[in-house]
Amino acid sequence: MNHLVALCAIGAEKVLANEIKFLGYKTTGNAPGRVFFDADDAGLFRTNLCLRTADRVYLQMASFHADDFDQLYDGVNSIAWQDFLKKDSRVVVDKVRTFKSKLSSEHAIQTMTLKSIYTKLQDVWHMSIMPESGEKSDVRIHIDQNQVSVLLDLSGEPLHKRGYRTDGGLAPMRETTACVLLQMMLWRRKTPLHDPFCGSGTIATEATLYAYDVAPGFGRHFALENLAIFNRKQADEIRCKEAEKIRPDAVVRITGTDIDPEAVRRSQLNAEHACVMAGRALQMIGSDQRLVRPDFDVADFKDIKAPYEQGLLLGNPPYGERLGDAAEAEALYGDMASLFSDFPGWQMGFITSNENFEKCIGKKAESIKNLKSGNLDTKFYIYR
Repeated sequence: MNHLVALCAIGAEKVLANEIKFLGYKTTGNAPGRVFFDADDAGLFRTNLCLRTADRVYLQMASFHADDFDQLYDGVNSIAWQDFLKKDSRVVVDKVRTFKSKLSSEHAIQTMTLKSIYTKLQDVWHMSIMPESGEKSDVRIHIDQNQVSVLLDLSGEPLHKRGYRTDGGLAPMRETTACVLLQMMLWRRKTPLHDPFCGSGTIATEATLYAYDVAPGFGRHFALENLAIFNRKQADEIRCKEAEKIRPDAVVRITGTDIDPEAVRRSQLNAEHACVMAGRALQMIGSDQRLVRPDFDVADFKDIKAPYEQGLLLGNPPYGERLGDAAEAEALYGDMASLFSDFPGWQMGFITSNENFEKCIGKKAESIKNLKSGNLDTKFYIYR
């Protein structure tokens, strides 16, 4: 059994944990922005392919106590790195996090960790120097109250980089964040969904992949594929099994609008790439079926009306931090009050970093979820 750590936006731990359990794996705990779980060997690839709300997946190589650098060196050196890395691997200790620990110098910890790994490999393989001519393998060190966790990256590029988005515009939402919002709203595929600020189409596109049961990682590769432990035959079997789960016959009504014609063009292009990715997955199992694309149109949110009696309105309106300014954003939030009368009977969810959102829109949210993705603190306002 493998001990794994999945990273996510801070505030999304419960959503990610539920997703991991749905895949059939046992969670063992969580911390801010992290969920710990156990999985078999197949789970190393399957979690990277299938998890929608995880930013990365790491394999925990070891956990041990270290009060000084000698203990750190010995603990890292005790790991059978030769079973996981290739002889030409270029190892990078990409990040160190310490909390209430005697070892606190990130640079020194990085240096000692890398020295310990390379010494172990050189001793086992009888090499005087590591060529470092192959693919990069990232190692991360977490030290919490002198307890060291050594993590090996299985994802490579962050998992929000699905491979279908070629143009994100000025302030794109992360694909993983869009999936977190959909899960927090308990959205189901039969419920009509509309995004009135589609931007680059992320919410509508991720909702489409979710609605048709398309694994989000079909269009990309993972760092695991560069490791010695990678089982290509098993990975191909997993891809085929996940492709068989795709449901092109599902009834789905997903739409998006934006006042900017260029944003609508971006949304259409990105959604098309995602659906083509799904089509290629279907071709692996001999199917030529295709997904119905989400429908995007140019429109001001003040001019749209609910096309159905019930549905979900989910949006990422401008924050005023990277798009325009805060005053413009707050004026827009005030105008958004019309959505409640134009979409009666619909659930609504809006994500923003502006603390005055409720005051501006003139309506108290039923619940507010705090989310931190990267360096941006946001709040998700839910109206049911």
